[in-house]
Amino acid sequence: MKTYQNAIKDCESLESLEKIRLELFGKKGYFAKEFARLKTLKGPEKKEAASVINANKELMSNLLAEKKEVLELAYMDKAMKEQSIDVSLYQPSSTPGALHPVTETMNSIIDYFVGMNFSVEEGPLVEDDFHNFEALNLPKHHPARDMQDTFYFDDGMLLRTHTSPVQIRTMLSQKPPIRMICPGAVFRRDFDLTHTPMFHQVEGLVVESGKKVSFANLKFILEDFLKHMFGDVTVRFRPSFFPFTEPSAEADISCIFCKGKGCRVCSHTGWLEVLGCGVVDENVFKAVGYKDVSGYAFGLGVERFAMLLHQIPDLRSLFEGDIRLLEQFKW
Repeated sequence: MKTYQNAIKDCESLESLEKIRLELFGKKGYFAKEFARLKTLKGPEKKEAASVINANKELMSNLLAEKKEVLELAYMDKAMKEQSIDVSLYQPSSTPGALHPVTETMNSIIDYFVGMNFSVEEGPLVEDDFHNFEALNLPKHHPARDMQDTFYFDDGMLLRTHTSPVQIRTMLSQKPPIRMICPGAVFRRDFDLTHTPMFHQVEGLVVESGKKVSFANLKFILEDFLKHMFGDVTVRFRPSFFPFTEPSAEADISCIFCKGKGCRVCSHTGWLEVLGCGVVDENVFKAVGYKDVSGYAFGLGVERFAMLLHQIPDLRSLFEGDIRLLEQFKW
């Protein structure tokens, strides 16, 4: 035991101390062999040997614990000295930060509409069926519900599939005129190159008393908005279908990569689909108790805009946190 005591006393590193511990307490170590030797002894001799072994075991355990504490404190003190920094030193070459491309795109969209006198409204991420579907002219078993791959909870609540429920909540709490956008996260069961389970939308709504609002008003605001976002592009509107608007349309812009000549990005059509829109359906106004009003609505995917503006080929890369991608957006 004296040899081990001296070895522990002279030990200068945690690694060396661990080797001594294994020599003493390992499966094939000193004490394992000593306890195995007890099987060959009998009577008082066995009892006396066991007492000596246990005393030595306790002694070695205490010595190891004390030495480990001393070495750990010494290691920590050395590390603190080596890694210490002077926070008062001036560092002019600090690395600049940057907004995430989705955040940057969202801010640009919001800035435009706030400048056009739209208010910004928010709502809950967990919605009920009425606000998310029925009030938007999507009754139960409506085939258009298949377009919304919804996350449901056991109590019938759901993660909102679009930000349109915020429009319903706003109309239920306010009277016309309404001029609003509702940016935020939405959720659907999708995951591929152009879809993720969580993404962001900005939807807009304008409602006025009487028949003051027409598709022409919608067309004007969206053409101006798309040129604000993408520069000198041509905008076209194609007839489409959305349960909550009638008539409905999808807005395309001339391809910003090939200038409308046709390329891989636009599938050689010269056009890129960017948003959906339309005149608000009368059934939506009935659901919120509005009478003798008119309005228009539109909606867009923020990630879609970010991908086009920054030429990002895979939507999923926006959510992977890869520093190699994010570093490209430094100021």
